[in-house]
Amino acid sequence: MLRKFSADSVSGRSQMKSSAQRSVRQKLLEQMPEIAPYLDDILPKKEKVTLVKCTDHLSIVALQAEEPLFLQFRDGPFYPSLRLLHQYPFLLPRLQVDRGAIKHVLRGADIMCPGLTSPGGRLEGQYERGTVVAIMAEGKIHACAVGKLALSVPEIRSVNAGVGVENVHYLGDGLWNLPHVRPT
Repeated sequence: MLRKFSADSVSGRSQMKSSAQRSVRQKLLEQMPEIAPYLDDILPKKEKVTLVKCTDHLSIVALQAEEPLFLQFRDGPFYPSLRLLHQYPFLLPRLQVDRGAIKHVLRGADIMCPGLTSPGGRLEGQYERGTVVAIMAEGKIHACAVGKLALSVPEIRSVNAGVGVENVHYLGDGLWNLPHVRPT
């Protein structure tokens, strides 16, 4: 989804009001309960938070230093940026793809069910469709992508065909290559 993202994709930015910041913090706590002890470190209450509006109905929550923290498409779920996920790897449930799927994931392809159910893949938990997940690569310690489950984990195991996870943000995409989001 962010393959063609660049500095030109940023259409504007504004400082978030404190009430909007509270709303974002509440939604993050509902969506990712594991973030609770670290939320003040990630999104400090006294820090100025910027909302960056981009093309394709993308909003990015960033600190004043303009480092992207969370992404949101329309009014959907929040996705942590990979840089944030590398600092706090326990924020999202993890799924692992086998070695054969890594090169495709790093080119922005959605994750297919066989890549998750093969011997190198790993599916743990009973997550529902629409859950935001971290995609780990076999033999690597950091997440290589963030995505949203297109099927529940039991459906992925039973169907074992088609798209299992929609790839939203991956290593090497436009947002990863743009360390700071500033309007041009």
